[in-house]
Amino acid sequence: MRTWLSLGRSCARSGPRAQCHNAPAFSRRRLGTLPPLRKPPAWNGQRPRRILLRASGGAAALGAGAFFELSQTDNIGSEVTGEQRMLEVSRDEIRKRVSDDEQGFARLKHKVILFLDLYLWEPICTGLRFLELVVIFVPVIVAVPAIWVGKRQPDRDNERTGTLWWYGFLVDAMELAGPTFIKLGQWAASRSDVFPDEMCDIMSKLHSNSHAHSMHATRKTVEAAFGGRAFDDIFDEFNETPLGVGAIAQVYKAKLKPDLAAPADVDINNPDARPLKENVRRNFETVLKSSPKRVPSSYVAVKVLHPNVERTVRRDLRIMGFFASVLNAIPTIEWLSLPDEVAQFGEMMKLQLDLRIEAANLTTFRQNFKDRSTAWFPYPYTDFTTRNVLIEEYAQGIPISDFMEFGGGVFQHDIANEGLDAFLRMLLLDNFVHADLHPGNIMVRFYQAAQPNIPLRHALQSSQPGSSADITEQVLERLRPFKHRKDKAGWEAELAKIDSEGYRPQLIFIDTGLVTELNATNRTNFLDLFRAVAEFDGYKAGHLMCERCRQPDAVLDKEVFALKMQHLVLNVKSHTLALGNVRIGDILQRVLGMVRSHHVRLEGDFVNVVISILLLEGIGRSLNPDLDLLSSSLPILRQLGAQSGAEMAKHGDFSMVIVWMGLEARRFMQASIEDVRHPLHCTDIWV
Repeated sequence: MRTWLSLGRSCARSGPRAQCHNAPAFSRRRLGTLPPLRKPPAWNGQRPRRILLRASGGAAALGAGAFFELSQTDNIGSEVTGEQRMLEVSRDEIRKRVSDDEQGFARLKHKVILFLDLYLWEPICTGLRFLELVVIFVPVIVAVPAIWVGKRQPDRDNERTGTLWWYGFLVDAMELAGPTFIKLGQWAASRSDVFPDEMCDIMSKLHSNSHAHSMHATRKTVEAAFGGRAFDDIFDEFNETPLGVGAIAQVYKAKLKPDLAAPADVDINNPDARPLKENVRRNFETVLKSSPKRVPSSYVAVKVLHPNVERTVRRDLRIMGFFASVLNAIPTIEWLSLPDEVAQFGEMMKLQLDLRIEAANLTTFRQNFKDRSTAWFPYPYTDFTTRNVLIEEYAQGIPISDFMEFGGGVFQHDIANEGLDAFLRMLLLDNFVHADLHPGNIMVRFYQAAQPNIPLRHALQSSQPGSSADITEQVLERLRPFKHRKDKAGWEAELAKIDSEGYRPQLIFIDTGLVTELNATNRTNFLDLFRAVAEFDGYKAGHLMCERCRQPDAVLDKEVFALKMQHLVLNVKSHTLALGNVRIGDILQRVLGMVRSHHVRLEGDFVNVVISILLLEGIGRSLNPDLDLLSSSLPILRQLGAQSGAEMAKHGDFSMVIVWMGLEARRFMQASIEDVRHPLHCTDIWV
């Protein structure tokens, strides 16, 4: 652990794997020794010196920049991902212990207090919480016989009406039980490999009924993040009504003081630090790709954890772990491996209880997408982000759900294709996937193409927030009346005007607290499965899934499962030339159903990827019914083949080449079929 703590350095970096040089190490002082921030750090054209931040709990804490360093350690051949390293350090910081510096009576006193806290106070509080949960969930348990009552509903996965009612009753109880169980329900909604489809669908509608915590608590937490600086000296504006209140935190909109606001993309956009040749290349791409012109937001989103939420979650997880162990002794449900599922869910919850991890994830996504125009991520103010507070650029955009409801007009194909392209690049190229891709976390902004800028001399050209108007806000003002009137025709007509004026859409992804990153073993399993599917060998793919699942001995009828996979893959192969007819989401949904019925326990990371594909394809097809995931993956596979295909071929692995050639042939055949269906007439030539 001390090895990781020694990595507490941060600096501006040129790339995800760049090394920090001459960066001052973070000192390990106690909470309370950090002096107030008497003079706020001004940008003045350069990054300010990092400020050491303290986590709650009394332990010396690393800054968000140091967490980014932890996340960027090379994971090749490692079983530990960057997310796991950050979580390990985070939990160590708040682990209750007696300091080695204390001696004599003070040390004895703290040992006694710690003993009473761990073995008397915590058990009593956990017991009281258990009694509260008993009152909430006993009626749900008593109502279980209702699942055998009522007629079956063919349009609801053939579930009985009593079963559907009980699912709703369970969701109501979870909402009442608090943040841990709200998150548990939302997590369960993504595990259709374990739970019935209708149950997952109802769970997905579960929302937080948490009350906003007091503004006094927010002020106190934010002031601590800024080194004790007075709240009124931090913000020019602060909207005290939260934008949203979740189970874990709530979010405000605010405007930082000018001396605290960051220039546009200061973390990734420094043309003076690049050689002239690199600047010429980037500006040439700007012309070809119609790269977005960045307009820095003058506002920030301030995310603040609820007071004492970590303590509540810790006690709930302890209770869940106990009951999971008891239920796991029942032979009929042993295959679910409930203790492992609770441990995995607990890890997911703990990741969301440290906002420095979300800031580090944002920084990683920004590094990965800095040369891509399909998607963007808000800038995180890592200097002012702590365990309890996240300050990030306010994402000014139009929710993608509005385009799903009213239509994307002339932009619908662009929006659908850009979302799918961004996801495939996360999955295939970066091995760093946003794990919470529902419509609420995807927004659309509009931009005008950036102009080439090739500085021949060193000159600071960083625009300050608020120096120019935000085009997205102007577009939103034009679209808002049609949204309020539910005028779909007017909405699409206005989008056509916006298109004729030269504006282009770009996706913004927010809420990056959870990501999927495959370790060495899971990455190998993923590539082996990818190879089997690429060769249309469903039988081999089925056996691989059985052999490398979490509980191979618990799988029912392995041979039947493998044959079902073979039938499914051959069915896909027979339709592979039909543009838009191959619905990957439907196929994956069938695979999850087979996995559930045959007790094949997949790794959570695999399921997260599958669920993300289901969500993205669902969103994409609502905008573009002819969306073709296989064709969309071709440009990414070309790049992936150039990066790793040659190395794989040296070791006798030609799966990447096979996939590449197969999709190229499919694209050629599709073009030929379209030419036959729509022959060119002589009149077309003269016209």
